Amino acid sequence: MSRFGDRLGLGGRRRLQAIDRKPLTRAVRVPVWGDVAIRLGLAFLLLAMVVLIHWYDRAGLVDHYDGEVSFLDVVYFTMISVTTTGFGDIAPISDRSRLIEAVIVTPVRIAVLFIFVGTASNFVIKRSWEKWRMARIQKQLSDHIVVLGYGISGSESVAELIERGTDPRSIVVIDPGEDRIARAQKMGCNVMVADATRDDTLEAVRIREAKTVLVSAGRDDTSILIVLTVRHLAPDVPISVVVRASDNELLARQAGANNVINPVRFTGLLLAGSAEGAHIADYLADLASVSGRVQLVERKVTSAEIGKPISELVSGGRGLRIYRDGEAIGYWEEGCKSLQPGDVVVEIVPTENGATNGDGPGHA
Repeated sequence: MSRFGDRLGLGGRRRLQAIDRKPLTRAVRVPVWGDVAIRLGLAFLLLAMVVLIHWYDRAGLVDHYDGEVSFLDVVYFTMISVTTTGFGDIAPISDRSRLIEAVIVTPVRIAVLFIFVGTASNFVIKRSWEKWRMARIQKQLSDHIVVLGYGISGSESVAELIERGTDPRSIVVIDPGEDRIARAQKMGCNVMVADATRDDTLEAVRIREAKTVLVSAGRDDTSILIVLTVRHLAPDVPISVVVRASDNELLARQAGANNVINPVRFTGLLLAGSAEGAHIADYLADLASVSGRVQLVERKVTSAEIGKPISELVSGGRGLRIYRDGEAIGYWEEGCKSLQPGDVVVEIVPTENGATNGDGPGHA
């Protein structure tokens, strides 16, 4: 961990300190019941103001019961007039009193109504509904994909997953930016505006039950910290992370990432490929996207493929390599001549576009 802190440098440590200070910033915010108290206090302040106005103008009121308007009568009249009950036992009779009711009391009546209705809607109906809905979504989360960071890389990965057939309801996106989360929500994903470096955030989306975790926080230090947190909570969940500095790739793997993706390095591969041939970069991009004519697929070998060579896959795809006990074996090597249980094969298969245009495995 000390090496991690040294590698991050001063900017990284400042970032970590900012994360540590964030709860303090949240702590000074008005709590839910404090907000309710403020709203109710404003409503009672308006009622008190109307009571004073009615008491000052009590000469313009008439009490049909005993003919005398006391302070208790004023309070009673204020409450029934603001709530629009109006029994008629006390009523304004002078022109000034009726003008006060029309110009002052009526706007106060509307304001108090909005305060109480808004409070009930926000804190009783809306929040209870959202709490129930969130609990229901969390209960159903299993074998889902968690995307931590919805910047350029995160949003592109979500769009690609959906295009490949992944149900958006099985994708959970966490990002501190409300505007980015709004875009993810429009895609149909489950979303949460939160800090992905915090344990309670990841536990809320049942990180241990996730199928895989994709990390792209926009900064290498934050992404590595997220990987550390995820690996601490979910030791067996596959983690893929985007880092941009080559010297942080080893740190990301040491933090627990299974796959480390460097977009700068991949861009360099495309540029180098284009220098070697006009179509190499085009084919690499074709392989990376489901919208292309061919697609790279990783899967476990089936029972029907055990004992067969990698050239005879039941999918009809072109096998490139297998992974056996963590070791990569190319299609030209001896190990690919007989597939074994537990092998993971990487193959090229045609997409719908490729099958239509004849760009199948035999043409790859």
